[in-house]
Amino acid sequence: MIAIIDYDAGNIRNVENALQALSQETVLTRDAETILRADRCILPGVGAFGDAMDKLHRYGLVSVIREFTKSGKPFLGICLGLQLLFSASEESEGAKGLDILPGKICRIPSGEGLKIPHIGWNDLHFLKRTRLFAGVDEGAYAYFVHSYYLKAEDERIVAATTEYGVTIHAAVEKDNVFACQFHPEKSGNVGRKILENFCNL
Repeated sequence: MIAIIDYDAGNIRNVENALQALSQETVLTRDAETILRADRCILPGVGAFGDAMDKLHRYGLVSVIREFTKSGKPFLGICLGLQLLFSASEESEGAKGLDILPGKICRIPSGEGLKIPHIGWNDLHFLKRTRLFAGVDEGAYAYFVHSYYLKAEDERIVAATTEYGVTIHAAVEKDNVFACQFHPEKSGNVGRKILENFCNL
């Protein structure tokens, strides 16, 4: 069973629908016992970093997420869910992230021909072959919607990058913790393969 953490963020139902299309048993929940019993866990979401952390604290989910990530069971952060795994974000100065992985979330710099937020398809460059991207071709396109991007402190955890005026750490993998800045649930066959890989870990 896959627990999808419900903390009132946007786009959570799309993730649930994508997993159910893969015939996966899912539960959308903020109940600590249900999350910790799950075989896998996903932290999806679209929204603001500080507001999201406030809600995770309000629902008592910060310690639950930290405990799950220490369990060794597969954990996937998507979009805002990736950003929340890190220490802090320029979007919400003073707000502390989950600090499960080292790094900071920075604003995408404006530049000629670049629209912020970054919305649309962009290609992935793989720095290493990881379990999440098994069977996904170099240069595969994924769908992004974000104004802030990850700058990981330890580049050894970076699995994939993309370019949008700056090199964006588009996906990370460390032990049982995986995360994507892009939306696999909106990325067609590429995203479907990534979600299948996660479900088969």
